[in-house]
Amino acid sequence: MMRPIVEVVPNFSEGRDPRFLERAVDAFRLHGASVLDASMDPDHHRSVVTAIGAPQQVAAGAVAAAALALERIDLRGHQGVHPRIGALDVLPFVAMEGVVEEEVVELARVTGARIAALGVPVFFYGAASHPPGRTLASLRRGGFEALVRGDSAQSADLAGRTEPSREPRHGIVHPTAGATCVGVRPVLLAWNVDIVGVALSDLRRIASEIRERDGGFPGLRALALSLPTQGRTQISMNLEDPGRTPPETVFSTIEALVLRHHGEVADTEVIGMLPDALSTPEAAARIRLRGWGEDRVLSKRVAAYREATARTRDGRSS
Repeated sequence: MMRPIVEVVPNFSEGRDPRFLERAVDAFRLHGASVLDASMDPDHHRSVVTAIGAPQQVAAGAVAAAALALERIDLRGHQGVHPRIGALDVLPFVAMEGVVEEEVVELARVTGARIAALGVPVFFYGAASHPPGRTLASLRRGGFEALVRGDSAQSADLAGRTEPSREPRHGIVHPTAGATCVGVRPVLLAWNVDIVGVALSDLRRIASEIRERDGGFPGLRALALSLPTQGRTQISMNLEDPGRTPPETVFSTIEALVLRHHGEVADTEVIGMLPDALSTPEAAARIRLRGWGEDRVLSKRVAAYREATARTRDGRSS
């Protein structure tokens, strides 16, 4: 019987304190999860950790990381280009091996209840919401500030919408930590394409042309951003199904639109792990990905983790 493996990818609203990222990584490792990647960005003012492990390992690590974010992050003074409503802003769970989506939904909902018990309201999205399919974008519309002012859809939700009994009990928004979005989703591609020589206003038009919401590629979310401390602009994207919509097709379209505005594409960065659509150097080269390596391919790291845990288990039983 295959041992269950779950991925969790917490996004924190802290991108300028390396010590915070170290402690967030430790929160998962101390509970037995394997951390595959950790990164932060000062302009996004955001850090992302990718961890895999047995369901209870990643859940325990997530709750510990949520407590750390509650302790260390104060959104009242937070300024970054990335949308956010919480200190631990997003907590997606992904089924990897030996587990079905329904089991991961249960794991996400139990973990959300544990985070809510810390005093941080929790919203569910994706397969974990009731009914399934609530989008992350709808929850974060207006950001932390709108949530605090009470003029967002989420605020009404928090103020008294009756939830099914298995939802965490919601209270008012936490004054410094906001709220956390907990979800269940498939493997996606989080990537940023850096652009040179195109005004931000034109870049916003390009982002609008390619994203699903405005009639572009299925499953693509896109924002045009300026990163002042790094002196670059980018189109920041999530591609929800990179097997269905090839990243190179999206990239080629961006490149053509950028050329139309007399600019050029510099290169591409991927946040976190690489899906199978980018598992070869050739595929990576087609989107000018910087920093490709086999150790960044999610499926290969999951296979290595499976083999390592099997050897450990067999060693203990012999």
